[in-house]
Amino acid sequence: MPKAQTMTDEEKVDTAYQASMLSRAGDKEGYSRLIRSIPMPPYLAKVFKEKVGADFLIDAGYNLSEAEAEFGKDWLTH
Repeated sequence: MPKAQTMTDEEKVDTAYQASMLSRAGDKEGYSRLIRSIPMPPYLAKVFKEKVGADFLIDAGYNLSEAEAEFGKDWLTH
């Protein structure tokens, strides 16, 4: 799994704003890429893992840095 970047709250808000501007401009791919770069909250990552599987999270390119920090490096494989 690639190393995911952590973000400050300010960076998360800025990234979400940039993503919304891309969406408004019709760039759905750019929007999706930026939204997935924002760290997914650990509780949500855990639910996604249970409901759709670890492979989905990895293949979709979600930023799981906060979940990894909370649950440990091997949380997706256990």
